[in-house]
Amino acid sequence: MQCTGSLRHKVPNTNPTMTCSLSSALHTNFPGTTVPAQQLPVAGWHGLAPFFLTLPLVHATLLYPSVSLHSSLNTGEEGPGGAQPLAEGHTRPPRSAPHGQRPAGGPACWPEEGGGRPGKVGRAPWAGSRSKPRCRRRGAGCRGGMGQRRPHEERCSCSNTDCLERPLKRLFEGLGRAVAACPWPFVLLPLLVSGGLGAGFIFLTSLEENDIEEQFTPTSGPAKAERDLVRLHFPTNDSHFFAERLATEGSYAALIAVAPEGGSVLSPEAWQEVRKLDEAVRNSSYRQHCVSIFGICLPANPLVLLPDLSGLHQLRYPVSNGVFLGTALGGVRTNGSGYVESARAIKLLYYLREDGDEAENSRVWLEDFVREFPRTLADLKLTAVQVTYFTSLSRQQEFEGITESVIPLFSVTYFLTITFSIVSCLRLSCIRNNVWLACCGVVSSGLAVVSSFGLLMYCGVPFVVTVTNAPFLILGVGVDDMFIMIASWEQNARKTDIKSRLADTYSEAALSVTVTTLTDVLAFFIGTWTAFPSVKSFCLYTGTAFIFCYIYTMTFFGSIIVLNDKREQGNRHWLTCMPVEQGKTSCLYNACCIGSCSSESSQLKTNETESEHPMSLFFKNYYGPFLTDKWTKLLVVLLYGAYLGGSIYGCTQIREGIDLRNLASDDSYVIPYYDDDDKYFSEYGPRVMVIINETVSYWEEHVREDIETCIEDIENISYVDKNLTESWLRVYILLAKIASVNISNKDVFMNNLSQLFQYYPGFEWDINKTHNEITASRFFIQTVNVTSAIDEKNLLNQLRDKAEQCNISLKVYHPAFIYYDQYLVIVQNTIQNVVVAAGAMLVVALFLIPNPLCCLWVTFAIASVIVGVAGFMTFWDVNLDSISMINLVICIGFSVDFSAHISYAFVTSKESSANKKMIGALHQLGYPVLQGAISTILGVVVLAAAKTYIFRTFFKIMFLVILFGAAHGLVFIPVFLTFFGHFGRSKDQEIRYRNNKDCP
Repeated sequence: MQCTGSLRHKVPNTNPTMTCSLSSALHTNFPGTTVPAQQLPVAGWHGLAPFFLTLPLVHATLLYPSVSLHSSLNTGEEGPGGAQPLAEGHTRPPRSAPHGQRPAGGPACWPEEGGGRPGKVGRAPWAGSRSKPRCRRRGAGCRGGMGQRRPHEERCSCSNTDCLERPLKRLFEGLGRAVAACPWPFVLLPLLVSGGLGAGFIFLTSLEENDIEEQFTPTSGPAKAERDLVRLHFPTNDSHFFAERLATEGSYAALIAVAPEGGSVLSPEAWQEVRKLDEAVRNSSYRQHCVSIFGICLPANPLVLLPDLSGLHQLRYPVSNGVFLGTALGGVRTNGSGYVESARAIKLLYYLREDGDEAENSRVWLEDFVREFPRTLADLKLTAVQVTYFTSLSRQQEFEGITESVIPLFSVTYFLTITFSIVSCLRLSCIRNNVWLACCGVVSSGLAVVSSFGLLMYCGVPFVVTVTNAPFLILGVGVDDMFIMIASWEQNARKTDIKSRLADTYSEAALSVTVTTLTDVLAFFIGTWTAFPSVKSFCLYTGTAFIFCYIYTMTFFGSIIVLNDKREQGNRHWLTCMPVEQGKTSCLYNACCIGSCSSESSQLKTNETESEHPMSLFFKNYYGPFLTDKWTKLLVVLLYGAYLGGSIYGCTQIREGIDLRNLASDDSYVIPYYDDDDKYFSEYGPRVMVIINETVSYWEEHVREDIETCIEDIENISYVDKNLTESWLRVYILLAKIASVNISNKDVFMNNLSQLFQYYPGFEWDINKTHNEITASRFFIQTVNVTSAIDEKNLLNQLRDKAEQCNISLKVYHPAFIYYDQYLVIVQNTIQNVVVAAGAMLVVALFLIPNPLCCLWVTFAIASVIVGVAGFMTFWDVNLDSISMINLVICIGFSVDFSAHISYAFVTSKESSANKKMIGALHQLGYPVLQGAISTILGVVVLAAAKTYIFRTFFKIMFLVILFGAAHGLVFIPVFLTFFGHFGRSKDQEIRYRNNKDCP
C-alpha cells in the first residue's frame, strides 16, 4: 500500500522511520527493500485528518528535520515473517516468499516480480487483477489476501475520508509540478497582479469612512430613526436657539475652568479670570457666527450675564430663578438652605450657527479655534483657574489622526518579523542558508495586503481606521504559512527530482495551509454579519487578505523555493550567488563560505539530516514527563479551575459599549477635558425629550390624564429627577386654571396656545401645529447619576420600556442615545458571530478531523478560550465594543489551530498508556505550537506601544487569545486528555487492527 502526504507520529525514544510513502524511492534504488507492516500508517477514516496536523509539525521540522513528516510509530522490532533489518529501519522480505504474494511482515502492497515500475503509486501491471494485490494510496482501503476491496471502505464514510483528501492532494501535486517546471511566471504574475491591484490605493482618500457615528454605532439603531422624527417635527432656528432642543450635539466650542484644590471659581480672583477668558473667546470673531436669542448672542454660561459678583452669593443649586445650573457649575458645595457656597468648575459653551451656508463658516471658525486657542490661553497667563477645551469637531479630528500615529509601527513590525524569520531559517552552510526564503515569505504577506486592499478599494469598500490593524495580523499568519512550506520542502530533501519534491511538498504543506486559511477566512467573513460598519469593513479587508496570502504562498513563494533550490544545486552562495569553490585550504574562506574552518567540511550536501531541535527534546524529556506527574496534574486542574472561575467572574463584570474618549490619542487635548467633565459635571445626565409622535386630542381631559400618567411613570425611574421636568402641557393647564379658561374645547385650546408662547417662548418649539392640529409635541425630563456604561444602558432600556407601555405613542430621544444604542446589540451581535463562527469551525473540523473525541476537545477549547478572553479583558480595562468584538471572532480561528493539533495527535497515537500518548504529542507539537504563538505575537506586539485605545485593544486581546490558546494546547488539554486516554482509538479501528495487521 502506498501512502503519501500524511502526518504520522513518532514514538519517544525511537528513531524516525519512513513509511510506505517513501517505499517508491527505496524500490527504485533497493528493489529488495520494504517497510515492516506494523510501521504503516493507520488506514481508514484518519486518511484526511493528518494533514490538519501539518501546521504545527512542520514548524518543528523547520529546525529539526529528524522529526519527519512521514515518520511512523515504529516499534523498532523486527517484523513478522523473519523480515531482516536494513539501514534506516527498512527491512528485506524473506527470500522464501511465494511468487506473486506479499511476504508476511512486508509492505501492504508487493509488486509482482518483473511487473511495472516498482514503487510507482497506483501503476502496476496487475491493476485490474482480482488475484493479485494492487498498490493504493493510504486511506483508499486495503485489500485482503485475494485483493478484494472492503465494502465499507468503497465510499466516503466515517472510516474513510480520503475521497476529499485524494483529489486535493492530486490538485496540489499538479500545482507543485507546474510551479517546479516553470517558476518564473509564478514569480512575475503575483508581482504584476499586486502592482495592478495596488493601484486601487489611489481611491483611499475618497473611501476613508472615519465618521464615528456611522462606523461605531449600529446601522439600524432606533435612535437614528428618532432623530429623524425630531428633525421632521421640531426644526431648529439659530435666531431662537435653545441648546436642549437640538436634535444633534450642535456646533460648539466648550471650555471648563477649574479652580485649584480648596478653591472656588466663584472667588473674586477666579471669577475675574473666567470673565477674562470669556471675553477673549468672544473677541475672536465669535460674535459673527454665534447663535442668538432675543437678538443677542447666546451667553456661554448664564452666570456671565450677572452685572457684578454680588449675585453669585445668592445662587441656589441646581435651579436658581428658573435657570438650571446643573450643567453650568460643577463640584458645587451648598449650605443647608441650598445656596451655593463654592464651586470647583464652570463650563462655558459657545454655540455656532448651522443654518444653510453658516455651517461651513462655523466649521472654519472651530478649526481656527483649535489651532489658535492654546496660544491665546498662554497669552492670558491665568493663575487662578486651569482651562481645558473641546469642540464639536475635536472627537472626529482626533479619531481621523490616529491612523498616522500607527504608520511608523509598520516598519518596526516588519523588521521584527523578518528578523524572527531569518533566525528561524538560519543555517551555517552558506549554500543551505534560507535567508532569502525568509525575506520573500514576508514579502509574500506584504503583496497579499497590497492586492487585497487595492481590490476592495476598486470595489468601493469603505476603509475604516480599524482596518489598519489587519496588516499586523496578516503578517504573523503569513509567516506561519511560510514556515510550513520551508519545513515540508526540507523534509522531502531525499528526492533529487525537483518536480517530485515540490509536488510532495505541496501535497503535504498545502493541505495544512488550506485548513488554517479556511478556518480564518470563515471566521472573518462570518464577522461581516454585524450591525457595526467598522467591524464589517475590518472583516472584509482581513478575510480577503487571507485569501491572497494563501494564493501567493502557493504560487509566488513556491516558485521562490524552486529558484532557491536551483541556486543550491549550483553550489552558489546565498548572498552573492557566486559559486562556492570546493577544497579551499583558507580558513577564512571556509568560515565565510562553508561555515567551518575545516576544509574537510567543504563537501556540501543539501539533503543532510540535521539533529533534532533542543526544544523538541525539552518537551520530550522534561516537560512531558513533568506533566504526567500526578501532583502536576492536580496543580493543572486547580489552575484551570482558577482560570475558569476568574473568566466567568470577569464575564459578569464586563463593560459594554465604546467610550468616546477612547477614540482620541492619549496625548490629545480632549482627554483632560473629558476628565474634568466626568469629575465635575457627571451628576446630571442627558436632558431627554419625550415625544408624542401622533395626532391626539390634547383638549380632551382623559387624553391629558393618559399623557400625565405616562410622564409620571417615566419620572418614577430612578435615573430621573421629577422636580426638573419641563412640560408645556402642565404649564398650559396651570395657566388655564389661573385664567379660568376651559381648554377642554378644541377651538379654545388651540387659540390660546399663543398666550402660552408669550410667557414661555421656548414652548413654541415643542409643539408642531399644522392645519389646526397638533401632529407632535415633546416634553423634557432631567436624568441624574448616569455615570457608567451600565447606567447608560439601564437608562435607555427603562425609558423605552416605559414609553412602550404608554397608551399614547411615545418616543424618547437624546443625541447621546445614538451611541447608547450599541448596548442593545453589542452582546447579541457578539454572541451571534461567535456562535456562528464556532459552528462553522466545527463543521470544518468534522470534515477534516473525523474523530468525535478530537472534535469534542476542539469545541471545549474554543469555548474555554473565548470565555477566558472575554473575562480577562475586563481586568485589562477593555470594554465589549465593536473593536473587541472583532478580536473575539478572531479567537475562533486561532483556538482551532492550537487545540486541534495536540488533541488529534493524542487520540490517533498507538501508545499503550495515556501518559505516553501525551508525551508523544508534546514531543512532536509542543515546540511548533510555541513557535507559532511567538510568530503571531511578534506581528502585533508593537501595537502595545500605540497611543490609541483601538490599537492597544487589538494587541491586548490578540495577546490574550494567543496566551490562552497556547496554554490550552500545551498545559490544559494534554493533562485533561490523559483522563480519557482509553478513548484514543475507536472500536472499529481495534477490530480492523486485530483482523488485518496490514491495515492497523
